[in-house]
Amino acid sequence: MKQPLCSALGRCLMLLPLGSLAGLGGCSVFSPVPLWELAKAGGSLASSALSAAQPSTAVNTVRHPHALPRQVCIEFNRDSQSADLVPALQAELFSRGVPSRVYDAGSVVPDCTHWLRYQARIDWGVPPLGNSYRPFLESATLALSDPQGRLLATSSFQLEGLFSMGRWADSRAKLQPAVQALLGLSDDRFSFFRSEEALP
Repeated sequence: MKQPLCSALGRCLMLLPLGSLAGLGGCSVFSPVPLWELAKAGGSLASSALSAAQPSTAVNTVRHPHALPRQVCIEFNRDSQSADLVPALQAELFSRGVPSRVYDAGSVVPDCTHWLRYQARIDWGVPPLGNSYRPFLESATLALSDPQGRLLATSSFQLEGLFSMGRWADSRAKLQPAVQALLGLSDDRFSFFRSEEALP
């Protein structure tokens, strides 16, 4: 029995898209690879957005009035090793107009007017969408003193961020609030500020 043309034609039209999809290669819209790449990109963007927020805040700050140092000697702590801690600390100090140099513990530097010593704790974790453990700077305490060892200021940082995402920020971003508090700089006066009550 001969089928109506519209019925046969309808079935043919329905099969045409399937036939064209069958001819597609690895770039098929049904491939899970683009979806996985999209998920990874979305996760990376979310991670960047979370870690871009302020990753830490300054805590336990004690500061006696003193002039903003013109330079700082950093005492290298072999017990608090982190690959980027000291370079991050130097970069943050330099951005505030304070150059620095690094010396071994016990070094005698006659022209050094300010010493910066630190303690740091390194922890391990798996970053978002990561598959292996990585070290990160979990905490650090900074102490600024004069050549006679008198404490001028001390400050630490505390990690912030949703789901503790602040831990994956770079070390300089984590140290920023503590360095700022150590030097007595407010949020909107990052550099070239000297307290009017500063000691000579």
